[in-house]
Amino acid sequence: MGMMDDLLIPPLNFAMVDQGVYRSGYPNSKNFTFLHKLRLRSVIYLCPEPYPESNLEFLKKDNITLFHFGIEGNKEPFVDIPEDVIRDALKILLDVKNHPILIHCNKGKHRTGCLVGCLRKVQNWSLTSIFDEYRRFAGTKVRMLDQQFMELFDVSSFKQLARVWTSGRGRPRNGQLTGTRVEPAPRTGISTLENAGIAVLARP
Repeated sequence: MGMMDDLLIPPLNFAMVDQGVYRSGYPNSKNFTFLHKLRLRSVIYLCPEPYPESNLEFLKKDNITLFHFGIEGNKEPFVDIPEDVIRDALKILLDVKNHPILIHCNKGKHRTGCLVGCLRKVQNWSLTSIFDEYRRFAGTKVRMLDQQFMELFDVSSFKQLARVWTSGRGRPRNGQLTGTRVEPAPRTGISTLENAGIAVLARP
């Protein structure tokens, strides 16, 4: 029993997006030991259903804040992705005081892929690279409406947050970064995938 509790089992489709930012499918109790190693401060949950009690207990135990943005699964054509909800989620994602942070939906493919794709636009990735990353996780379930949403998503209102994101994130000067609170010092113990001895996916 003890050995099973120590196993590090990542959630479905888990990957590192950037420093202090991770993505995955729906975590379950088998993944809690793994997630504990990440020393998460926040979780962005993108499904409309209530969070399971066991997951809420894990968040409470690890003092993790849940940000719930209920987005319906976009399986039908001509169903709009709620841009205002994605914008609100992106603001939470770009605020480094919420890091380390995990983004997840059900399978970690479409809703998570759209939010990560919008983050990549803020980071000035090319559309080719954004779509390549989206397709790696979506597999055979690529949705053209998701890609259209990412292509048309306007990131101009996020420029200030983008500058904070890219200008010495995690390396505060005199304890401050202009325009936002700095990322707090890592908690005691393992705070990154590298320190945990977990393989990380390279950025395209």
